[in-house]
Amino acid sequence: MLIASPPATSGPSLDPLHDLAQLTDYPFMVSALEAGTIVAVMAGVVGWFMVLRRQTFAGHTLSVMAFPGASGALLIGLSAAAGYFLVAGLVALAIGLAASGEARDTRGRESAFTGAIQAFGLACGFLFLSLYHGVLSNYESLLFGSFLGVTSSQVLALAAVAAAALAMLAIAGRPLLFASIDAGVAATRGVPTRAVGVGFLLLLGLAVAETAQITGALLVFALLVAPAATAQLITPRIGLSLALSIVIGVLVTWIGLALAYFYGYPVGFYITTIAFAAYVLARAVTAVADRAGPLISRSRPFAADR
Repeated sequence: MLIASPPATSGPSLDPLHDLAQLTDYPFMVSALEAGTIVAVMAGVVGWFMVLRRQTFAGHTLSVMAFPGASGALLIGLSAAAGYFLVAGLVALAIGLAASGEARDTRGRESAFTGAIQAFGLACGFLFLSLYHGVLSNYESLLFGSFLGVTSSQVLALAAVAAAALAMLAIAGRPLLFASIDAGVAATRGVPTRAVGVGFLLLLGLAVAETAQITGALLVFALLVAPAATAQLITPRIGLSLALSIVIGVLVTWIGLALAYFYGYPVGFYITTIAFAAYVLARAVTAVADRAGPLISRSRPFAADR
């Protein structure tokens, strides 16, 4: 989706304050920056736990489910946002319940069920899209999102959802972290690991549904996975890594929006490319540091902060 508003024709200047003032001259850009910041903060926190728990495949499936959810909701006369949240929540609950159990193949059962439901969901999405031809005009926005059509009421709704999700994470953060690092030990200490796992997947579905409204169904991972994975490569310290995940996500979003404004190409391309480049750079630097010798101790990642 190209920016339809009057972008700058000369590109960014060497004065970042002037460029920032130019970005905020238009109300649509202010709303885009506000919505992007809210989504980046929530995705940075939830995505950090998702990467730590090695549930990126489940997160990808939930993002794909945003597509049939939105197209199905539009088909029956509901808003796309209602479809995002309803289907993502139901699929998250189904994946969590299918993967619960004490058997050793829990992870394998989760992956198999997740892959099957992902394929079925994509097929349903294209069916809904073909049944309701009116949505074809917004086909690109459904898949790749649009930061540039966000209203002030949508910004408030996104803020409310993000605040609720972050509050739930603050309450359940310690048992979730314990269960994510060592589920077996956590269970022996009385942590309800099954309930924690299902609850986190529901929270992940909420984050995906919110993020997909901005990035689209296919680009959710740009904000959910890349900033968190990059932060965890940079440092093993929990607090610093979590903070870096948020900062990277916000920076990626703001830079992507600015480049889309100045050059007029799809904002999703810039956000995804910058996020991927940051991850590749962190991976390369980490590899060089590891080969250079034991300059930094990396014996046990994500040990508790001291």
